[in-house]
Amino acid sequence: MLAANKETSNPLSSRQDVVAELSTMLAALDKQFPAGSSRFSLGDTCAHYTTDIARMEGLSRALWGLFPLMASGESTPFSDKYLAAIKQGTDPQSAGYWGETAPYDQRLVEMAAYGLGLALLQNRLTDLFSEREVKNLHTWLNQITDAQMPDSNWNYFAIMVQLGFKRAGLPFDQRAIDRRFAMMDAYYLGDGWYSDGPNRPKDYYISMAFHFYGLIYATLSGEEERAQVLRERSRLFADDFIFMSAADGASVPFGRSLTYRFAMVAFWSAVAFSGLDVFTPGIVKGIILRHLRWWQQQPIADRDGILTLGFAYPNLAMCEDYNSPGSPYWALKTYLILALPEEHPFWQAQEQPLPALAEKRVIPHAQQILMHADDSQHVTMLTAGQLELNNYVNTEAKYTKFAYSSRFGFTIERGRYGIKHAACDSMLLLSDGDNYFRGRRACEEVRVDENFIFSRWSPWHDVQIDSWLVPFGEWHLRLHRVNSARTLQTVEGGFAVMKTDHQLREKGCYLHADNGSSVIVDLSPDLSRQPDSIVTPPNSSVMFAECASIPVLTADLPQGESWLCCAVTASGQQKKYAAIPQLQIKNNQVVIHEPGSERQLAFFI
Repeated sequence: MLAANKETSNPLSSRQDVVAELSTMLAALDKQFPAGSSRFSLGDTCAHYTTDIARMEGLSRALWGLFPLMASGESTPFSDKYLAAIKQGTDPQSAGYWGETAPYDQRLVEMAAYGLGLALLQNRLTDLFSEREVKNLHTWLNQITDAQMPDSNWNYFAIMVQLGFKRAGLPFDQRAIDRRFAMMDAYYLGDGWYSDGPNRPKDYYISMAFHFYGLIYATLSGEEERAQVLRERSRLFADDFIFMSAADGASVPFGRSLTYRFAMVAFWSAVAFSGLDVFTPGIVKGIILRHLRWWQQQPIADRDGILTLGFAYPNLAMCEDYNSPGSPYWALKTYLILALPEEHPFWQAQEQPLPALAEKRVIPHAQQILMHADDSQHVTMLTAGQLELNNYVNTEAKYTKFAYSSRFGFTIERGRYGIKHAACDSMLLLSDGDNYFRGRRACEEVRVDENFIFSRWSPWHDVQIDSWLVPFGEWHLRLHRVNSARTLQTVEGGFAVMKTDHQLREKGCYLHADNGSSVIVDLSPDLSRQPDSIVTPPNSSVMFAECASIPVLTADLPQGESWLCCAVTASGQQKKYAAIPQLQIKNNQVVIHEPGSERQLAFFI
């Protein structure tokens, strides 16, 4: 978004500011877009699909911003080039033809953007095509109707295409729509939550795919009964999802596809577009615009203004094998708000801060507990039971850590040998004497309670670990009951901050860095762990490129049963933390107390 430096004069406070920001991004793309071409190249890295498809992907994803702008009637100086590219790409007689699709084809993913264009613009788009060109477009897109695709959010790509056909007066298949919705209903969990397919994770695809497309469909399809169901599910989801946003505009990085960046708030753009009655237009506007401003401060574009692969800075190490140079432009889904005219209540509303949010939000369907501290300036997600079965790069780091932070994110594994490469933040890692470390991956059992998340996991067949993650004010506690048939070395980490000198105190490690502070304190009842800190290689953190420091506790575990317990906290401020929680485990009851306070928590395990 944005320039490669962090300086910008665009305050992103009005509709015209947002239009200008999108225009800046489209202008940067235009310089890479040869006249008369149906594709363009944004880099030389590769995805698991061919370069030609990747180049078509980059062009297609720009349309998530361009089509809403066209729908508003705004001047779009770049649209002629894109329309010419679409005509070529869908013409089987053209050298620029995008080709016939295969099962699980990436081009099926990109078709959703064309469905959106037809749905928003209707004949205003098709009138720009000749009769033959409209037929070519319909024939090419219609390949998705019965295409074999992953049983996941991909079903919505076919629905978006059919919605576009319907809205533009082209032949459409209602049975295909009904079939795809029925498939997705099979993994609706309740209270607004889906999984991304059978036994799949609950990550940002639920917001930026299921509910994003669902609200578009509910708004434009004319199907009152289905629209009512979709809107009600999104309304329920919104009450939970707002807890993923911090007061400064950041969101909690979690799961795969983080290179889509500001698509993290695409759901809220769909809320505004659909007029969903959940929060005031000013609150929704504030969530979106603060998030876009947060990204303005991150170095996410190269010297040509092209969005890079990575999260808060360019970082190929964290990317999935389906990320091509054009993939980050799915972020433009958030620009759906530009389909709303200047006089719409969303744009006329005065931007408002987050509403007052509880310090704890338990979300059983997502197997998450979200914690808000420092007046929502810092959001922590506790989670268990998430695992991406496709085993994309750094799956454990993206899904299976104990905690994720809006301010400190997480680190990724940079090598297989040695703790410095092992991404030990927010993890309990164990080694069988060989300096290769294992942590939580699959969970054999997960239970979400009002006071904790429980998980049972086995890093080896003869080692079983029961873990409880317990929110407690600005701290969270981790309790691990380890039953092991082998002697093990253990390292447990807090949140990763920029490299700094560590400060050891009795039973804990306190790190104070330029970007905040991170603390882990040992509360183990019988075994004493040693405080220390680990410095990771550069480009380990998804939030900053510098080497990261992680406060840790280390211990050797004997065979048999052992308890490992700790308290963890972090803040973007240099502050004096509240008193360290006290912990007692007796007769299967856990009692946690804050000294000098009436705050106390008790539960049975």
